[in-house]
Amino acid sequence: MFRASCVPHLPFPDPRKIATPMAVYTEVSDEELASFIASYGLGELLSFKGIAEGVENTNYIVHTTKGPFILTLYEKRVEAADLPFYLGLMEHLAEHGVTCPTPVHNAEGNNLSRLAGRPAALVTFLEGFWVRRPTAAHCAAVGRALARLHLGGKGFALRRANALGVASWRPLYERFAPRASEISPDLAPLVEAELKYLEAAWPQGLPEGVIHADLFPDNVFFLGDRLSGLIDFYFACNDALAYDVAVSLNAWCFEKDMSFNVTKGQAFLRGYEEVRPMTPLERAAMPTLARGAAMRFLLTRAYDWLNTPSDALVSPKNPMEYVRRLRFHQGVRSIAEYGLSETVK
Repeated sequence: MFRASCVPHLPFPDPRKIATPMAVYTEVSDEELASFIASYGLGELLSFKGIAEGVENTNYIVHTTKGPFILTLYEKRVEAADLPFYLGLMEHLAEHGVTCPTPVHNAEGNNLSRLAGRPAALVTFLEGFWVRRPTAAHCAAVGRALARLHLGGKGFALRRANALGVASWRPLYERFAPRASEISPDLAPLVEAELKYLEAAWPQGLPEGVIHADLFPDNVFFLGDRLSGLIDFYFACNDALAYDVAVSLNAWCFEKDMSFNVTKGQAFLRGYEEVRPMTPLERAAMPTLARGAAMRFLLTRAYDWLNTPSDALVSPKNPMEYVRRLRFHQGVRSIAEYGLSETVK
């Protein structure tokens, strides 16, 4: 077992409030970590603590004499070949005005190393917390931040296809289709009909670029009402920018009873357009894109719901929340129902 040293009265936020979306799968010894930190020239290791949220990788908050950092050990669900894209993107965005964790380079000039048998990276610490009950003001700030990310991603040389785009949805569904009724008796016919619609109607020719693809509340930090930064770029890829808008619309603008809050929707979309106005084609496509975004998370949640072992470190999320979102989007005919005019002013 690793030992996390305790240094009382350090002027850092409570690690339990750091919404870094990871769990601790790989343990690191004091000696291993001290040697790793030394290779970065960050002074003496003072303390470290595992962060127990999330599902993808192992994260630690690390305190050194030069400040706090986040250490990530990449587990098997993350393709090692994609790491240069993720880490390079964070550096590119930070250089272009997007506040996000920035990878630290070691003495050899590399932002990626190895620790405890895993690829590992150290990134700067981002202060803030994620909001459990977003307001319209939070949604507006997220809209502006997402648009800045889309603009800031221009010129990034590396590319990564969306591994969870529309072409992947049917193969993913087929991996759990025989068991879909274990979630709900009506799930299989709903998914099959919706996939048929989305595959035929998926919008083409929309503006593309780097998208976050997972900008949920726990991936956005606030200090009070001020957005302090974006985290978790490990689903980022190249795809339609408006699809990223649709993902965030699903993530931020529904209440706990799964009703759509048009005030939040309007705030989010107007905030986005303050920075990057959408084209008429993007606006017209939003209902279909929102249905697709709901389908993507319905499918991944359903697969995890049926395949996550009972003794896993994290619990799978309920896919039925996205069934309810999907049914709402199926009744939407224009972006006006999300709170934004159909035409560009």
